[in-house]
Amino acid sequence: MANSLTNVIDLGYPGTLPTLNEEVVNLAIKAATVLNCKIRREMHFDRKNYFYPDIPKNYQITQSRTPIGYDGYLEIEVNGEKKKVYIEEMHIEEDTCKSAHRGVKTLLDFNRAGVPLIEIVTKPCMTSGEEAKAYLEKLRETLFYCDISDCKIEEGSMRADVNVSIRKNESDPLNTKAEIKNIGSISNAGLAVEKEILRQSKLYDEGKTFKPQTRRFDDKKNDTVLMRVKETGNDYRYFPEPDIPYVILTDEMIEEVRKTIPMLPDERRKIYVEKGISEVNAKKIVQNRQLSDYINSLLEDDINFKIASNILLGDISAYLNKNEKSITDTTLTKERFIELVKAYDENIITSRNLKDILTTVLESTKSIKEIIKEQGIENISNDDELRKIIKNIIDNNKESVEDYKNGHDRAIKYLMGQVMKETKGKANPRIANELLLEELK
Repeated sequence: MANSLTNVIDLGYPGTLPTLNEEVVNLAIKAATVLNCKIRREMHFDRKNYFYPDIPKNYQITQSRTPIGYDGYLEIEVNGEKKKVYIEEMHIEEDTCKSAHRGVKTLLDFNRAGVPLIEIVTKPCMTSGEEAKAYLEKLRETLFYCDISDCKIEEGSMRADVNVSIRKNESDPLNTKAEIKNIGSISNAGLAVEKEILRQSKLYDEGKTFKPQTRRFDDKKNDTVLMRVKETGNDYRYFPEPDIPYVILTDEMIEEVRKTIPMLPDERRKIYVEKGISEVNAKKIVQNRQLSDYINSLLEDDINFKIASNILLGDISAYLNKNEKSITDTTLTKERFIELVKAYDENIITSRNLKDILTTVLESTKSIKEIIKEQGIENISNDDELRKIIKNIIDNNKESVEDYKNGHDRAIKYLMGQVMKETKGKANPRIANELLLEELK
């Protein structure tokens, strides 16, 4: 509810004094570390003075001269090519009120006023909307996995403004800069960059120029719209915040924070692929933090990770999505999942069996062995027995065999259907297919 989480400091009451939140400094150290920034050991806070309805004190506490992190980078990949996006600085500051414009009126919600945040400023090293999107996606993924923020752009816990200036040649100085605000998604950030590049290119091609300006991204027009022209530079009259003392970071403090950093997404993807999971599945798992953490709890175990990832991303994910649950809301303990994967790997159950028993697996505490026994699952795992059945099917379906020899793909599907029909679905499809192909050859 608007204005329900406020206090006298948020509201800028006279006589109130700010207090530095220790956990914010810890989170900033963590963020600076994963963004490969140098960490400033001695820093102070500054007052950024300006008059605007969303800032009740008429100044914002920030770090102008001594940002906690600087000279960092984040590596992205666009069209198969890797590139470093360089970070100028990363500083701590307080948030402002949330403004809601209603016609000629503006409503203010003070709930987030004074809430600490980190602002990350990149160097002018990106060359396209695609690179901007890739950077924001990588940034969101990295900060989310470090438990620094939930990074929900739609809820405002991650925001992005883009600054665009262009030049003909790399050796030329950059031309006038335009800042684009009001960007509500990562895809719109990329689109805003592309639209602004086109707008500025057209102006310069026509021999025109423009003044430094602030624009906003219009969702309906899918384009940038002028908000205001910056006639003069902003004079925020920065000076050191007198009510917060200097902060000294020791090596011990920094090391204690670094110990809390979990395994990052890039390392997770690398390990998953090394364990036999396909690159496609590895990417999908990392996109779901809960599934990724679940897989991580199994990394020391001896299981078929290819099968494990297929089961997690297939039938289990379908169940979770349908029932709006997370995997931790089910009864699928690590031990029972290992048992399930091994039963599948050893051909004790088939993909069809898995679909039949999945709800019981995820909602009961019975062992996989007990569930298989209760369901009466007795699959044919003897190759000789299955080969005998396949030979009989081949002998009784000469026409389909000829179709197969003549290159008709539907023939193999028909013959496999006959195998599954004859075995009443108790044959492992993969093994049956392999044996069928062997006999046909």
